[in-house]
Amino acid sequence: MKIAVLSGDGIGPEVTGEALRVLDALGLPGLTVFEGDVGGIAYKRHGQPLPPETLTMAREADAVLFGAVGDPACDGLERALRPEQAILGLRKELELFANLRPAKVFPGLEHLSPLKGELASSLDLLIVRELTGDVYFGEKGERTASDGSREGWDMMRYSETEVARIARVAFRAARASASDGQGRVTNVDKANVLETSQVWRDTVREAAGSHPDIALDHMYVDNAAMQIISNPARFSVILTGNLFGDILSDLASAAVGSIGLLASASVGERRTAHGVFGLYEPIHGSAPDIAGTGKANPMASILSAAMMLRHSFALDDAAARIENAVARALADGARGRDLGGDAGTRAIGDAVIERL
Repeated sequence: MKIAVLSGDGIGPEVTGEALRVLDALGLPGLTVFEGDVGGIAYKRHGQPLPPETLTMAREADAVLFGAVGDPACDGLERALRPEQAILGLRKELELFANLRPAKVFPGLEHLSPLKGELASSLDLLIVRELTGDVYFGEKGERTASDGSREGWDMMRYSETEVARIARVAFRAARASASDGQGRVTNVDKANVLETSQVWRDTVREAAGSHPDIALDHMYVDNAAMQIISNPARFSVILTGNLFGDILSDLASAAVGSIGLLASASVGERRTAHGVFGLYEPIHGSAPDIAGTGKANPMASILSAAMMLRHSFALDDAAARIENAVARALADGARGRDLGGDAGTRAIGDAVIERL
């Protein structure tokens, strides 16, 4: 099992380091780690945010454990050389078209959520977002309207092939997460207004025919936004496009109460010996204001490592051990400043390892 570790900038090396300590504590046989430069540190050392040797390392690995990119010292660079281009380049070059974003409120932390207690405790969902299509990558431009004013336009588009492949990811995720044997997927679109969404919905419905064990329902995106807040328990896996997924995943993340607990994965169709190739990262940024102070919460990175074990290596038991250890550490008061506590980065890592 080969893992490419790209810690990146700011607090990236600190939180990734704790995730690696947790993996080491598991004592998994056959686990090999390679480390490479990415982001601002890569620009300073190699003249570009995604050096060829880093990309090669990622391609040859079974999974990528990613930290964070972003360095204020690089803000004045031309866009192609800025640290943030590294993650975009990795997604493109590694053909990672599906983002998996879990959102769950851990027991004892309901008071940190803006939702009421009983609603917060019922929030436990996964958003599967398409990453490489939609208006983000469609044709766009400016033109002059008939009255002489500027007019901007963006094309939203999806092909049946693009929709079918992201649907397969969602159905697989629903099957893997089903605790009662019945996986559920809620497809979110705007088919009552958008032709793109109609093609999307029709294709998802057709793809569902190959997954009879998965229950499928459909919901318009505006209703989905309301339901995530008012009735989060009705969701298990949400499948949606790039634009809607961008908005809904941030909405669900805010409902959790802290981005310091939120992991994510970006996957494609490439298979490993045990699962699917993916890039795993906490959703928080590089937080340069606290880098090097030992204050960063590493739990999102640790939980990203758990996602990696589950999806890329089919080590569900090991992944569950990490997740349970994180939950127990939180319940016992091992909380960083983002959660109202005073535990430092290393202390939080120690607390999780002790509970393994």
